[in-house]
Amino acid sequence: MSERTERSEGHEHMPSRHGMSERTERSEGHERMPSRHGMSEASELPSRADVVVVGSGHNGLVSAILLARAGLDVLVLEAAEVIGGATRTENPFPKVPGLRHSTGSYLLGLMPPELLATLDVTIPVLRRDPHYFLPTPGGLGSPYLLFGSDTAATRRQLTDMFSAADVAADDALQAELAQLREDLAPAWLAEPLPVEETAERYVRPALRQVFVDLVRGSVADHLARFDFRSELLVSMYAVTDGLSGLNAGPDDPGTGHNFLVHNMCRLPGSDGTWMIAEGGMGTVSRTFAEAARRAGARIVTGTPVTAITLDAGAASGVVLADGREVGASVVLGACDPYRLMELLPDGALPAELGARMAAVRRPGTTLKLNLALTGLPRFSCLPADAPSPFGSTIHLLPGSASLVGAGGESPMAALRGMWADVRAGRLPDEPTIEWYLHTTVDPSLSDGAGHHSSALFVQSVPYELAGTTWDAALPGYVERLIAICERYAPGAGDLIADAVPLPPPGIEAHFGITGGHIHHVDNTVSFTDRMPYATGVDGVYAGSAGCHPAGSVIGAAGHNAARRILADL
Repeated sequence: MSERTERSEGHEHMPSRHGMSERTERSEGHERMPSRHGMSEASELPSRADVVVVGSGHNGLVSAILLARAGLDVLVLEAAEVIGGATRTENPFPKVPGLRHSTGSYLLGLMPPELLATLDVTIPVLRRDPHYFLPTPGGLGSPYLLFGSDTAATRRQLTDMFSAADVAADDALQAELAQLREDLAPAWLAEPLPVEETAERYVRPALRQVFVDLVRGSVADHLARFDFRSELLVSMYAVTDGLSGLNAGPDDPGTGHNFLVHNMCRLPGSDGTWMIAEGGMGTVSRTFAEAARRAGARIVTGTPVTAITLDAGAASGVVLADGREVGASVVLGACDPYRLMELLPDGALPAELGARMAAVRRPGTTLKLNLALTGLPRFSCLPADAPSPFGSTIHLLPGSASLVGAGGESPMAALRGMWADVRAGRLPDEPTIEWYLHTTVDPSLSDGAGHHSSALFVQSVPYELAGTTWDAALPGYVERLIAICERYAPGAGDLIADAVPLPPPGIEAHFGITGGHIHHVDNTVSFTDRMPYATGVDGVYAGSAGCHPAGSVIGAAGHNAARRILADL
C-alpha cells in the first residue's frame, strides 16, 4: 500500500436503485493500531529510529517483526488511520453499519507456511468446501461445476459436463502444477534470480523449459499444451489464475507467470485452494501488527511520509506531512514502488532502475463491488439438494451462455473481446466476475440482523474511460453487473441492502495504491524484473507486493527485504 491517501472525490459515489450508499464511509474500527508504547498520534513520534518502515501493509509488518526481533529500533509510519493497506476488515456499509467486510484483498492462499513458522504466528483460516462454483445461466438441469474436497465427485462433474478427455487434461495440468509448486517454494523466501537461473537452481530438470516458457509466455499458450476439449474449461483456468489482477489479456506474455503464482497455495489443510481468514483479511494485518509490537516495533497511524532524506547519498530519515522529520539510517518502503520512487529526491535512484520500473508501470484494471445482502441468492441451475455454493469462488464467465444454447460468443472469444474493450477504454458488456459470499463460512462477519457480506471482483475494466468518466459511468455499470448476476440467480438484485463500488481510481484513493493496481507491479513482470529489495540508494530498501515474488497477500517480500537489510547492516 502507498502512503498517499488523497481521496479522489467522485470515484466512490454510489448509485441508489438497490439501496446503494451515496458514498463510501470508511470505518476506522477495530484495525486502528496503537504502538507498543500506546502511540497512535503523530505528536508522540520519536525523533530517531534505526529503521523507518513506510506503510503498514502486511509486508511492512512482516519486516517490522523480523527487524525488531533482531534488536533494531523499528518505527512503522502509516498514512491512513488504519493499518493493513489493502489487507483490512472494515465496516464499509453506511446502511448496514454493523456488517464487517474484507474491502480489499479477500482470500488467503499464497502465504508460505515456512514464513508463518519463522514469524511464530498463527492466522485462523477457514477451509471452503466446496471452493469453486461455475454456474451457467440456464434453469434447473443446466450444467454447472461445484468443486470441493471430493476428488471423485469433481472428476464425475468434469466428465458429465465436458468429457473424459478434459478429465485427463486436467489431471495432467494439476500434476505438473503440483511439481512446480513444490520446486519453486524455496525460491519465494530468497533473493530473486533471473528466470533461467531460477529454473536451474530450483526446478527439476524435466520441467525447467516448461517453467521458463510458462513464466515468459501466455496463459493461453500454456493451457493449449494439455489439449482440453472444452473452451469454457480453458477460459475458467485462464480467468481464475492467469488474468486475476492483471493489466493484460489471455494471449499476453507473462500471464503464464501470474497463472503459476496463483497456483502456489501451500497453507496446511488447503489442498492447493485459497482459504478465508477468520474475521476477514484484517485478521492477517492485526496478527502481524501485534507480533511486531511484542518485538518492540512502534506503529503510528495517521502519519503520512512526504519525503525520504539523504545525507551524502545515504538515507538519513523521512519528512512527514506536517514538516517534522524522523532520523533513520535505514528507510524501508513497504508502500508500492512508484510511491517509494516519488519519496526520493530527483535523480537519487539509479537511472537504469528508474527507467526499468517506468517501462513496466501499468494502471489497475479491477473493480471491486462490495455488497451487503439481506439474504442468499438462489442459482437457477442448482438443484435443491446440491451442496451450498456460497463459500466458494463463484465464477460468472463471459461465453458461458453458449453451453445452454443461448448463443453468443465462445468463451475464449468473449474473453479476448473483453480485453479489446479495455484496451480501447470501453467498459465490457460482460467482464469476468468472481462472486464471493463469505459470511456463510465465517459468520463472525455478519451483523445482528443476519446480513451477508458479499463482493463482486470484476476483471477487466479500464482505469480511464474513453469519452466519459467513472463518475458518470459507474452507476450504470453497477446496474449492468447486477443484471449479469441476475441471469444466474434471478432476484439477486432485490437482496442488496447496500453497495460500495471501487473502480480502479477508487481502489487507488481508498487504499493508496498507485494507479489502483492491486499487485503494485503487474504480475506479468517476474523475478529480477520486479522492484529490487535494495534500491541502489544506500540505506533505502523496498519490500512490498511490487517486489519478488509477486503481488498478492504473500508476505515473502517483507521477509526477504528484512533479511537483505540485516545482511547489509
